[in-house]
Amino acid sequence: MSKQKTIIVLIGLFLFALILRAIFLYSTPIRIWDEAVYANLGYDLSKNPLNYSLRNTDWSDFIPSGGDEFYSWPKIGFRAPLLPYLLAVFYFLKLDFMIYWIIPLVGALSAILVYILGKSLFNEKVGLYSALLFSVVPLHVIFSANILTGVLFTFFVLLTFICFVKGYEENNTVYRVLFGLFLGLALLSRYTALWVMPIFPLYFLAKHRSLKFLKDIHLWHAVIVFFLVLHPWFYYGMKEYGNPIGPFIHGFKAADYWGDTQPWYFFFQHWWYAFSLIGFIFPLGLIYALIKRDFLKKELYLLLIWITFFLGLAIYMPHKEMRIVLAVIPAVCIVTGYFIDKLPKFKNLLLVVIILTCGFSLYQHYQEIYQDSYTGTNLCYLEGNEFLKSVEPDSLIVTDESAGVYFHSKKKTTFYPSPWSLPALDKKIAKYDSAGPVYVFFTDFNMSLVNDEYQEMRSELEEEYPRVFECVKGKGYSAVYRYK
Repeated sequence: MSKQKTIIVLIGLFLFALILRAIFLYSTPIRIWDEAVYANLGYDLSKNPLNYSLRNTDWSDFIPSGGDEFYSWPKIGFRAPLLPYLLAVFYFLKLDFMIYWIIPLVGALSAILVYILGKSLFNEKVGLYSALLFSVVPLHVIFSANILTGVLFTFFVLLTFICFVKGYEENNTVYRVLFGLFLGLALLSRYTALWVMPIFPLYFLAKHRSLKFLKDIHLWHAVIVFFLVLHPWFYYGMKEYGNPIGPFIHGFKAADYWGDTQPWYFFFQHWWYAFSLIGFIFPLGLIYALIKRDFLKKELYLLLIWITFFLGLAIYMPHKEMRIVLAVIPAVCIVTGYFIDKLPKFKNLLLVVIILTCGFSLYQHYQEIYQDSYTGTNLCYLEGNEFLKSVEPDSLIVTDESAGVYFHSKKKTTFYPSPWSLPALDKKIAKYDSAGPVYVFFTDFNMSLVNDEYQEMRSELEEEYPRVFECVKGKGYSAVYRYK
């Protein structure tokens, strides 16, 4: 294609990818706990960019410490900092609406990066096929609507691989150095970038069958840039943990502690959910590469090392979530695009079938998310937050949803006492010595109202304090009580 036609096609691709992700942006009114945490960190950093912790803040996060109290509140280095600092820029500029839009935009731009990488590895057609497939992969579309790190991380992983290919395969010195820059940013966006780093020496070993790549001076320049990018975070580690890699240690402890254990086949169990038909065309591409011995080509074994190593570590980890494998989606799409390009005929028909199938999968996912989100429980929770948003600015909110309530209301919060009792509530509030009014927010959001403790809490709150807000929608319930 001509340069002008390519630009038009890529703009169309970007808009197509963005529209799909924008649709899912409005599939739910609810922001999960982690989303609220990242947004809250960004909001606080916009006011004090040097305080990356929960020290002197008006809300709190659950801090998984893996049993080591040193890695506990108020330290929050287990959460990679790049997304909060990126959000802080938009909060500082008073562009709060961008908090919701930055990840969909990054997700759509990633489709363009997939095109660039596919074209650099193979040819323009493979780049276009791969980018089109990437645009409709359900897992990436769905998580592009969340204020989470996975899509941002995938974006920087793509930039890292593009710079690696252009630098070390096309011998562009600038890209060799940029490789270190983007690898560092990938690590600051999500600590699982540590799973990406070994891919490159493994590729060099497979390609050269020796360590002579270590003699490349530009590779060491990239290493220097990598550590320069991480230098502020090492300084933070020393200051907060007394150890330059303290945040990474905390991250591993948190990952080991947080969540249940899933079986090794978890990702394959949800393969259709993540990839739809693309996930089943992809193995055909692997079989084709095996039969034709194309896997011996360096372009393909770079992708295969990427998929095998990263997915293998994800399988090895005890706690698994589908969003963990977001970073292998580009490689899966490029291998699939490569296979489609090799077909002697029916390429366009297969692409249409894949896109329609993915579109149907996305429709099903949208319906499921919408039905699970627009419930009485969630709507009452949001209405309760709207009420709290309107109360006095110096109010203290007692709630079990500290991160979420602060995200919506920007009012000071504290958790319920545990175990619950009215004397324990009095004692906890007295510690705050709050001069302003105090409200207790009771909601069945993330709670089981059939639980005896919550029923007792509700009964005691009704008896002791005036109810100033109530919402009942079906089985959903929220209430706000004025403590003083």
